[in-house]
Amino acid sequence: MAYQVLARKWRPKTFAQLVGQEHVIKALANAFASERLHHAYLLTGTRGVGKTTIARIMAKALNCETGITAEPCGVCSACTQIDAGRFVDLLEIDAASNTGIDNIREVLDNAQYSPTAGRFKVYIIDEVHMLSKSAFNAMLKTLEEPPSHVKFILATTDPQKVPITVLSRCLQFSLRQMTPQQVTGHLHKVLEAEQVQFEPLALNLLGHAANGSMRDALSLLDQAIAHGAGQVEESGVRAMLGAVDQSYLFDLLDALAAHDGPRLLQTADAIALRGLSYEAALHELANVLHQVALTQAVPNALADDLPQRGQIVAAAQALSPEDTQLYYQIALHGRRDLPLAPDEYAGFTMTLLRMLAFAPAKPEQIVGTGSPAKPVQIIETVTPAMPAQATEAVSPAKPAHITENASPATPAQTAAPAGATPLGKPEQAAAPSLPASAPVQTTAPKAESAPAYDDLEPPPWHSEAAEAIYQANTPATDYAAEPASVIESAPDSSPTRDSKAVVPFNGDWRGLVVQLKLGAAGMLAQNAELLGYSDIHFDLQVAEEHRAVATRDYQDKLRSALSEHFGRDITVNVNIGTIAGETPAIMLVRENAARQEVAVAAIQNDPFIQTLVRDMGGSIDAASIKPL
Repeated sequence: MAYQVLARKWRPKTFAQLVGQEHVIKALANAFASERLHHAYLLTGTRGVGKTTIARIMAKALNCETGITAEPCGVCSACTQIDAGRFVDLLEIDAASNTGIDNIREVLDNAQYSPTAGRFKVYIIDEVHMLSKSAFNAMLKTLEEPPSHVKFILATTDPQKVPITVLSRCLQFSLRQMTPQQVTGHLHKVLEAEQVQFEPLALNLLGHAANGSMRDALSLLDQAIAHGAGQVEESGVRAMLGAVDQSYLFDLLDALAAHDGPRLLQTADAIALRGLSYEAALHELANVLHQVALTQAVPNALADDLPQRGQIVAAAQALSPEDTQLYYQIALHGRRDLPLAPDEYAGFTMTLLRMLAFAPAKPEQIVGTGSPAKPVQIIETVTPAMPAQATEAVSPAKPAHITENASPATPAQTAAPAGATPLGKPEQAAAPSLPASAPVQTTAPKAESAPAYDDLEPPPWHSEAAEAIYQANTPATDYAAEPASVIESAPDSSPTRDSKAVVPFNGDWRGLVVQLKLGAAGMLAQNAELLGYSDIHFDLQVAEEHRAVATRDYQDKLRSALSEHFGRDITVNVNIGTIAGETPAIMLVRENAARQEVAVAAIQNDPFIQTLVRDMGGSIDAASIKPL
């Protein structure tokens, strides 16, 4: 008897023998068991997933002599003839070679006649998307209302090319690609039945090489048996497929873990000497890194019978999870960029060198999640007429401590006692003159452009923009600067916000709002006017249109922030009324408008711009101009 290839010999004969596609098998089996039969079915999916096989099993289920059943007997004349391909009432049509309207008309003309030997006349049209537009139109009416004895089973690998008018007349089933594990398991059963010796790792290679197609897997298995002279060995399958030996991959991982560049290049040269594909090497390397990452995250995720389990576990212990994720991403990008490299060797080695060069940032190298640190330049000068106490306060042995988050206040106000300030308008508070002490100057960062304040809620970057403008327009001072007498009595202790030191307030509400970093409560503070204040109390006014930000929740958050800032319990009273002065938000809008006018004027007065407008008919879009 002539040899029959494994793909045909092991074609399933019943629904129970099908591998995968459980969602399709369940629906069809229930439909046949209850005899709820549709007149047209459409099976879609990639090559080798069982479209034609399922169509033939459906034909047997419809015409089996035992009746319409989900389990055809396989021994009656109808079942045996369908399996042999000579059942007179089963017509298989290849639409790829019969694309014209004449071919379809010939088929449809015969559809009106009753079946000769079976219960139904079944038409299996393979690759139906290849039919011409006129052929589709010719079969529409028959496909919608065929005779009761006619069933259509259409199969295609490209359902997007099938007209929607045809799709709407069919019951559609989408067949999935099979997983490598499903393919490997089926090959295992086939080889055991065929009594062929094999190595499990070789079947894993075939399962991945099949790309979800069982027919491709069985064809590759036939080739592997011939290549191995009746045996299926891992080395032979690797040579046949051009796959990379797993030992090379683990050598690469060992070299990466040891940061051994020469060993990396030696392994790359060894892969080149074997004539293996670098694209396949990166593909397999990404697959191994995926298994390593699984082992690191879920130690029991790998199967116990996996041949290279020990090597994967060892690599998982040698590499950190961060390095594994980085190497996996670099391998994917290197495989994608391989066609753009000067040659495959350069692309492959460059990918390995990239893995060697880059490393995830260590925790100590990462700046905190808050706002980035701003450099503060400290300039200390000592005048000849400086008092002895002040000189001692700023001497190198006892430097004045300056914190970045210190609130802006003049040294004179800092030296004032922490008594209650009379309640009144902030602008009425007169700034006392500076004492003859060591001036401490902080260089603030350059002002950044701020977005226009719009609507009730300012954007999240509102406070940062206000801080930049405020610092650019306000002399740099330090809330936490201690008077000379205090420094002399306690030279080793400098008050900061963390130490809950008593910090006086100079009436600059906007500067205080910038210092507080209020978060959600910043909407209340930005839209509030300071009516008056004392040592333990703040009286604020909010306009009627901003009532939504003056809720009890926002007030509590603002009170907590103020209490934490000043190191004592602060009470806040928020009134709803007319704003007589300016709120921080209004100040920011005004300053932004002024900066915008300056930027527009600079553009309009630019000689080059004026030349373009005058000589070339250009125009200036003022809305597109943004201040720097």
